[in-house]
Amino acid sequence: MGFEGQVWRLERLRPHEHQGERERELLGEIEIVETDFPWLRGRFTAQRAFAEFRPWFDEALAALEEEDFERFDEVYESMTRTLSLVSPAGPVAEFLLHIQGGEAWFRWSDTPFES
Repeated sequence: MGFEGQVWRLERLRPHEHQGERERELLGEIEIVETDFPWLRGRFTAQRAFAEFRPWFDEALAALEEEDFERFDEVYESMTRTLSLVSPAGPVAEFLLHIQGGEAWFRWSDTPFES
């Protein structure tokens, strides 16, 4: 199955008033334009709510450029506790997502990544 043309969603997970449930808020959509296994690349269309999270993505990329992997891990842990990547088939278990301007690239898994 090809990924090109698919639309993936970045969502914020919020606690819901019903215990154990989480509410989802759309932060942006990624239209896949290229695959380079295991990475997918696409155009990112941000929603207004994404502005709150853009600094996380900027800091994660800066940490990688500086090879400050400890700082990257800290930032990314915050992201994955708060954000969800949703494929056309539903939420994925684990992901590594980078967003810069209107471009996004990511890899994902239906099972958690190994540490």
